Amino acid sequence: MKRVKAACICQTLHFMLKEDISHEDAVRFVAEEVAHYKKSLERNRTRYKIVEETTQPDGSIMIKIKKQYNQSPVGDYLNE
Repeated sequence: MKRVKAACICQTLHFMLKEDISHEDAVRFVAEEVAHYKKSLERNRTRYKIVEETTQPDGSIMIKIKKQYNQSPVGDYLNE
């Protein structure tokens, strides 16, 4: 029998600009989308660590994140 002792998922998320609106509005919406994503992690009590968050030259945002997988314990993954 096996049991998961610790698990995390590593993701690179690219919050891209919408093309059918002005550049300024698209940049603002991306920032709001990132804030909403972070709030949803908090609301769902998902443990996470943002490894890197960078704004791209076009105004989009790239996030590298380690986060809890389902409800599995995270062990030492978030300490690294």
